[in-house]
This record gives sequence, C-alpha cells and structure tokens, in this order.
Amino acid sequence: MYSKEEKLSLLSEMIEFARADNKVKEEEYGFILAVAEQLGITAHELGELMEKGVQKKSIHPESERILQFHRLVLLMNVDQESVPSELHKIRNMGLQMGLRPEAIDTVLKEMHSYPNKVIPPKELMAIFTKFYN
Repeated sequence: MYSKEEKLSLLSEMIEFARADNKVKEEEYGFILAVAEQLGITAHELGELMEKGVQKKSIHPESERILQFHRLVLLMNVDQESVPSELHKIRNMGLQMGLRPEAIDTVLKEMHSYPNKVIPPKELMAIFTKFYN
C-alpha cells in the first residue's frame, strides 16, 4: 500500500501537527505510535523520525489523502482539546493535501456532533463525496 518513505512522511506530518502547540502530549504520542505500529514502523524508527524528520511525499490517490486527513482529525481530538491554532493548522494541511476547502470546513464543523469528536469513516467519506460530485 505505502512505501517506507510514504509511511515515514505520513508520520512526520502527524508529528508536525502534534507540535502545533509546541509540545507533543502523551495522548498524541500514543496515537502516533499506534498508527506507526499499524504501518509497520517501530518505536525506535518513530523516535528517530521525531528527532530528524523526513522530506514529505505527496500521497496518491485522493482516498489516501482523505484517510490521512482523518488521522489528523483524530490526532487533534485525542486529548479532547482543539484550540484555534490547531484548527487553522489542520485546515491548511488539508488544503496542502489538495482536499476541497468546503469538505475540510464541513468535517471540522461536523466533528462536534459525534462522541469524542470522532466522525465515523463512512460519514467522513460521505462529506468528501458530497463536495466532489
């Protein structure tokens, strides 16, 4: 599915987002570590990535970019706090991924309607589908 470089790029993006408030909280690190493990990246490799970073790679196809945006939304809400700077950063990251602004804004608004602000994947895809048709 993803190359090693793409996996590291995805995680690097998540780390960058977690650092939006100048610190990576324990809950955020735990979430990133869980994603890393799902992607086959070890805790040691994640530690190196947090220190050194990697060059970002574009993600294709669009469904994978939407999945990454969803991971970022989950990461933002893992500590049950979303401050304006995080909302601004996540919106910009979504735009940089090439996602539609209307879909991003709808996701960020609708997440408040769900327990723990976790939009089910099916609902997330429905939002993006609505703005691409």
